[in-house]
Amino acid sequence: MLDDIKTVIDRSSATLLQDAAGAASLVVMLFVGLYLPGFI
Repeated sequence: MLDDIKTVIDRSSATLLQDAAGAASLVVMLFVGLYLPGFI
């Protein structure tokens, strides 16, 4: 199991940073969408 995770990380290391940035932007959009009606 641990070897499989290491293999996946080794294979996708080029796009890992882009995936993390995309996930972070989705979380930011979620929080903005949830808190925006409170400001209006």
